Amino acid sequence: MKKLAVARLGRSVGLKGEMKFHDLSDFPEQFREGAIFESDRGELQIERYNPKRGTIKFKGVDTPEDAKRLTNAYLYSTQEKTKEQIALDEGEYFWFDILDSLVYEDGELLGRVEDIARYPAADYLLVRTDENLVGQGFARSFMIPFIDKFVERVDTDAKRIDVTGAKEILEAS
Repeated sequence: MKKLAVARLGRSVGLKGEMKFHDLSDFPEQFREGAIFESDRGELQIERYNPKRGTIKFKGVDTPEDAKRLTNAYLYSTQEKTKEQIALDEGEYFWFDILDSLVYEDGELLGRVEDIARYPAADYLLVRTDENLVGQGFARSFMIPFIDKFVERVDTDAKRIDVTGAKEILEAS
């Protein structure tokens, strides 16, 4: 099972083992009382989480010294656990389901999704261009805005994304 980094722990805060908390996920609802996460430093169970203050407290971590031993540790989940715990709305996808998807326009393979970049206006798919197109002089990679104007259909089971207008972006790259 592949581990997904979902949070990073910061410095100790206060006298009772609380720590600064940096959520790396899009799903803060997974950080609820009693939830258990793997970490670089062993298994941790959440006792308290305060998203407004950006702090977290784990069971058995009761002093600043205990908390300092966890500074800069990462919390991990798995793809399976994430899918069990998080309900997505229509048109929402987990990044791990999008990565490595093949990108097609009008039946032509344009490339494979290598990464996803988050910008204020939209998320962008970073696509590694298919070698056949690179051989024709196209750029080795390009970005497609992950918005309805460009993305027609996403099939996470088949790892396939059908797009429109992306070849024009590739040609201009």
